[in-house]
Amino acid sequence: MTLPEIRKKIDDLDQKIIGLLNDRTDLVLQVGKMKAEGGKEIYSPERESQIYQKIDEMAKTGPLPKDGLKAIYREIMSASLAIEKPLSIAYLGPEATFTHLASLSKFGSSVKYCPASSINEVFREVEQKRADYGVIPVENSIEGAVSHSLDMFIDSDLKICSEILFEISHNLMSNSDIKHIRRAYSNPQVFGQCRLWLETHLPRVELIETSSTTAAAQRAQKEDGAAAIGSKLAATLYNLPILAESIQDFAQNVTRFLVVSRQIPPATGKDKTSILVSIKDKVGALYEMLLPIKNSKVNMTKIESRPSKKKAWEYYFFIDFEGHVENPKVKKMISEMEGKVKFVKVLGSYPASRLRAD
Repeated sequence: MTLPEIRKKIDDLDQKIIGLLNDRTDLVLQVGKMKAEGGKEIYSPERESQIYQKIDEMAKTGPLPKDGLKAIYREIMSASLAIEKPLSIAYLGPEATFTHLASLSKFGSSVKYCPASSINEVFREVEQKRADYGVIPVENSIEGAVSHSLDMFIDSDLKICSEILFEISHNLMSNSDIKHIRRAYSNPQVFGQCRLWLETHLPRVELIETSSTTAAAQRAQKEDGAAAIGSKLAATLYNLPILAESIQDFAQNVTRFLVVSRQIPPATGKDKTSILVSIKDKVGALYEMLLPIKNSKVNMTKIESRPSKKKAWEYYFFIDFEGHVENPKVKKMISEMEGKVKFVKVLGSYPASRLRAD
């Protein structure tokens, strides 16, 4: 077959693909109408999870890699969501932060993104219905929990509807040669994730904390002898040459982000649930709190304590475990736990996420 003949076949296939995508979109609009009539959210984490699972299975039949197919479908679903309803996503900004990149990896490029100056503002935007969903960082595989994100769930009625596991790569960027760098800007979490590299390669450089990696890039762009640590997108936006790539101390530097909304999605069969627990002030209270989890044979994946800030030495416990809150076994476990503690608050049930890289 000649090159023109191959290209003609590709053109014919493209025409069919566009026709099929339009047919798919017509069906999506019917689904959106039914959701609106039933008062359901437009974004369906459970449906998204099902589609990605099917892609995993279908990717085995052809040369296109699984991640490539998922990227294509992420944008198809993003465009479909935007047609069903103009979605607004609040995230801890500004633009080009890792939370922004994680948000793009979840919702694609067709929805509206609204940068927020703080985690409080992300919650407020969703609570006041100025945004449909919010994206916040909650923990990092190197530095641990983002405590302020956890604290926000104590008083908020918002629910976790999805999670994003996002592999993060930090890059040193500057208009100056690395030998002439006198100060480096980034946020405290990033410095913590790059501590050993900085001690080895920039031991005499002043480390100056900023509110975000984007703010760091903005300052480095304007100052001689200044560098920033941040994403490749930030380097591109602010025209800063990358002097060193992937300077995080551990290759598997993963940050977990949560998507908050006003509803809990239905079960998928591969879900996680997050709860907040306050225990009684007595001997053995922690053991009693965990006993229902053990007896029910539910797999607990995380436990994190936070001071209540209301009374000295009083703590809340944030617990993640496998299963959906509507699962009978999980319902029974939570009911048993409620009889042994001060209170239990369900923060959300959502599809368990797989790792997505920047």
